[in-house]
Amino acid sequence: MLRKLGTRFGGQLLPAALGLGPGLGRKVSGARGQGWLQPAGHDTGVKVYNSLTRRKDPLIVGSADAASWYSCGPTVYDHAHLGHACSYVRFDIIRRILTRVFGCNIIMVMGITDVDDKIIKRANEMNISPASLANLYEEDFKQDMAALKVLPPTVYVRVTENIPQIISFIEGIIANGHAYSTGKGNVYFDLQSRGDKYGKLVDVAPGPVAEPGDSDKRHSSDFALWKAAKPQEMFWASPWGNGRPGWHIECSTISSLVFGSQLDIHSGGIDLAFPHHENEIAQCEVFHQCKQWGNYFLHSGHLHVKGKEEKMSKSLKNYITIKDFLKTFSPDVFRLFCMRSSYRSAVDYSSSSMLEAKHLLLATAAFVQDARAYMKGQLACSPIREDVLWERLSHTKAAVKAALADDFDTPGAVDAIMDLIHHGNRQLQVVAKEPGGPRSPAVFGSIVSYIEQFFETVGISLADRQFVSGDSSLATLHSVVEELVRFRLKVRQFALATGEASREARRQQLLERQPLLEACDTLRQDLAAHGIRVKDRSSTSTWELLDQRETPTNRGAEDT
Repeated sequence: MLRKLGTRFGGQLLPAALGLGPGLGRKVSGARGQGWLQPAGHDTGVKVYNSLTRRKDPLIVGSADAASWYSCGPTVYDHAHLGHACSYVRFDIIRRILTRVFGCNIIMVMGITDVDDKIIKRANEMNISPASLANLYEEDFKQDMAALKVLPPTVYVRVTENIPQIISFIEGIIANGHAYSTGKGNVYFDLQSRGDKYGKLVDVAPGPVAEPGDSDKRHSSDFALWKAAKPQEMFWASPWGNGRPGWHIECSTISSLVFGSQLDIHSGGIDLAFPHHENEIAQCEVFHQCKQWGNYFLHSGHLHVKGKEEKMSKSLKNYITIKDFLKTFSPDVFRLFCMRSSYRSAVDYSSSSMLEAKHLLLATAAFVQDARAYMKGQLACSPIREDVLWERLSHTKAAVKAALADDFDTPGAVDAIMDLIHHGNRQLQVVAKEPGGPRSPAVFGSIVSYIEQFFETVGISLADRQFVSGDSSLATLHSVVEELVRFRLKVRQFALATGEASREARRQQLLERQPLLEACDTLRQDLAAHGIRVKDRSSTSTWELLDQRETPTNRGAEDT
């Protein structure tokens, strides 16, 4: 579950384990991926980078109607930040693509760690119970995810509501000869009993680690399944005495409770690959006595602070909370920012990169609006090369589908969409007067429909006006603005109309009516400051509601 990697197997070992440099530890015998068993079942048509094999494998799930996915959830002791958001949004995009493009019904389980050293420490500092603190920040996390438009999992499962099941899981591991209890009331996983099967994700088993003099482990690399209670800490009764679960055992138990001995997809940040996910694999495979528990492990890259080789994290105090971020940028902008890089890659956060994503989104919305204006006869332009646009639309659909099937290549898909918009804009060359000949509204209707469908698929809305069902105030606002823009249009048309008057008379009329035109321009500028953009076209005026974070009065915050 999302938390900072502990120092026990961190430092030099993790970079080496992930192929990033030298480190400590012993090499596991056998090459990664050779022991991987390609599952039987439904071929989704996607090739996905599998951390178990370090290659792109065909994504085959047990059933298209019920593909199982376990996601590591938060340790709820503080506000979530953009580093967390980046991982969750990236996997939300993948989940939507699998569901809506490749027809896979995802059953997703997310574990919530609501008992932990950090929770206990923070609760003591705030003088409240750990349960109250955990409840507070769990709800806070869910609200942040909803604000980012991340779909909730099929079910959230809390650790504290499954302590008896965790105890039973530990008992099963002990019974199978892979864990031991101590006189102090701790239970440890016996890593040596795993032999050369340990290291499926990272090729490395931990080397000797210095332990405190009073350690009751048999081997320094063993890890805790059950931790004996300390004074003033919350605890549960168990066969080994009062205590609470270790970190890794929580996810193994929760996943197994729902999905049993076979899991299609497991996801999390790259820092969770070792030791957390590696230990999950060890626990589940010895408990279920199976050769392969999880079939595909997907890991997302870190969100880095631009100019620094460090991830965004609470421990480094370099983070931005989701709530603070959303005061400046919309969730759609952040989602497009995430799509412009591979979900597996590290990505730099900066105001400039967010502005680039925002401008792409605005350019897309502007094209959709212009295409609709053309369809309604409000935009006069040169004759349309309809055959060219139909061909580009067909090419784009194929390119997007191929990109998404190639390890969810969202940068490639977005590039294909923007190329289609580029070709569409080239055809919408505005002219002063509509030329004669046939018009081509159908092809622009098809392009607009496809572009909106694409963005809707990945959770981005291009709708000009979004209203909450039952919210009459927004509907009233729409009607008022519509009447205001219509009145302004009549004033503007009157100011510009000169009829059959002579040239001198027309000049005099325009001069007299100039204050009306200036008033129309001032009203347009004032409305823009309140998030209402008016566009004057050849014979009419159109309008749209802007996100308040995109209005001129809020742009100064973007440069901070």
